[in-house]
Amino acid sequence: MLETIENRFQGRDYLVELGAPEFTSICPLTDAPDFGELSIRYVPDAKLYELKSLRDYLTGFRDRRILQEEVVNEVLDELVASGAPRFVEVEGNFNVRGGMGTRVVVRAGDLPETWTSG
Repeated sequence: MLETIENRFQGRDYLVELGAPEFTSICPLTDAPDFGELSIRYVPDAKLYELKSLRDYLTGFRDRRILQEEVVNEVLDELVASGAPRFVEVEGNFNVRGGMGTRVVVRAGDLPETWTSG
């Protein structure tokens, strides 16, 4: 599981945006590398994600044979289990391979009304 730290401002809704622009995994069907960018947006509750731990977790996909859609869903599940955010979204934008690019977006929780009304 990812390491977390205490959110000293848990009484306030705020959006954290994180990016992993050099994400890599291995396609289980072709054994070719899948390159892309993962973006994480979350509204923390009691915990924040410790960034070195998150980086190490994402780097762990480098040698894994896993579909792009599975990557994004698995990352979301780990973020929810580890940090229990009020809202979290994971987006994977994978580079074009074979003439086709892939974008996968998954969410958990509800974005606070303060972020959806304007």
